[in-house]
Amino acid sequence: MNIENFVSVNQLSNDEFWELMALARNLKQDLRAGKSQLILQEKTLGMVFLKPSLRTRVSFEVGMTQMGGHAVYLGPDDIKLGERETTEDIAIVLSRYVNVIMARVFDHRTIEGLAEHASVPVINGLTDFLHPCQALADFFTIYEAKRELEGINLTFVGDGNNVAHSLIYASAIAGANFTIACPEGFEPDEAVVEEARKSTEVNILHDPAEALGDADVIYTDVWASMGEEDIAGEKKSRFDGFRVDEEMIKKAKDDVAVMHCLPAHYDEEIAQSVAHGPNSVIFEQAENRMHAQKALIALLVNN
Repeated sequence: MNIENFVSVNQLSNDEFWELMALARNLKQDLRAGKSQLILQEKTLGMVFLKPSLRTRVSFEVGMTQMGGHAVYLGPDDIKLGERETTEDIAIVLSRYVNVIMARVFDHRTIEGLAEHASVPVINGLTDFLHPCQALADFFTIYEAKRELEGINLTFVGDGNNVAHSLIYASAIAGANFTIACPEGFEPDEAVVEEARKSTEVNILHDPAEALGDADVIYTDVWASMGEEDIAGEKKSRFDGFRVDEEMIKKAKDDVAVMHCLPAHYDEEIAQSVAHGPNSVIFEQAENRMHAQKALIALLVNN
């Protein structure tokens, strides 16, 4: 892998993307077979959290342990980027202690600042603009479920948010067709869409029924992201009719895979019966965060 940091999925070439997918598959298979994975012995991951998390923290921390390494958790009260200390100084100091940094933050410029000033690899664990680790796990999950990615029709129902942006970038690399169904005014970033359209088909629709006919995958996410609590009520009213429920998935292919990056607000963006139903790959998707991220860390540290 030729990249020094992982800030966005669109940094990856097609070959690097498939190298990650292959290593994630091998690591998952080896773990289930009980084989040793001690490929990062004496390596330390520094985990910077300005936003709380279940999956991000546990998947990174357990993944490092499984590979023989160690993870250090730095919560919102432990490290205040740009407040108690500059992002530049934190990046420089952490680089003296750890072998790789993962940060889950609000402002995308924060992760860019860490990557600019750190002398060790920096991984974007989430920003308000992108969620690239999630997209890696998602496409690994789609590949497991469908055995292919090129030409797959991925339909995202909901807000054009950070998850949608990273899925759009990943679709462009993998050759998947991306469609988003969202209310007017909640479309994904125009620059992200235009860049992806150089490599694949990206459709923006405002009627979920119109978007679902050819869907191989239906993906949804919370309507109001962390930090948007003050407008959650307004968004809920605007997204009326965009809940992924039993009637909605009937409009797609019989074997459509249903995805959600979690946590879910049941009976808002998705029905609990669908999330736990036969078409759901949501919990495989959650597990695959760990396998995809292990592959990413291994390739960055051993670059």
